[in-house]
Amino acid sequence: MENDDLDAVVGGLGARLREMRMRRGLRLADLSESTGVSISILSRLESGLRNPSLDVLLKIARAFHVPLDDLVGAPASGDPRVHPKPVKRHGMIFIPLTTRPIGVQAFKVIMPGREPDAPITQNVHLGYEWIFVLAGTLHLKIGTELTVLSVGEAAEFDTAAPHGMASGTIEPVEVLTLFSARGEQIHIRDA
Repeated sequence: MENDDLDAVVGGLGARLREMRMRRGLRLADLSESTGVSISILSRLESGLRNPSLDVLLKIARAFHVPLDDLVGAPASGDPRVHPKPVKRHGMIFIPLTTRPIGVQAFKVIMPGREPDAPITQNVHLGYEWIFVLAGTLHLKIGTELTVLSVGEAAEFDTAAPHGMASGTIEPVEVLTLFSARGEQIHIRDA
């Protein structure tokens, strides 16, 4: 890494730390409690008045549940591939397709088959979601409205409304989903 790259990484660290903490709705005291790093050190790191030690960076990365490279904003290694680690939650398999802990998150989701009249669990949270059906039939329930999506169909919705999705048949369904926190909605512009 050249000195200019190193200076850019270190120079932007404080703002990145503050942004990650604020997005999670944490106070300096909360981060201090979860890391064991004093509030004054965290404050000086965020304001750029102090360079962090590896020990402190590791504690913060662990508290934010992000890789150290994401925390420090290390320049790309040249390999653009994502090496996903699938996660199984609520009977579904989530395959992350993005590596950044902030901004738009992309996932391939595989949902098991189910009886079409089985209830769909709904959630509510801040954000915005886009869904594209890759294989199978998807039942998307927003509020009391049920929408049936087939291969090649897409939907978008505000996640502040009660919503849930599940396979529409006894066969699994595969979807591509993009999730964004509120205020980060995707904008497409002509060049």
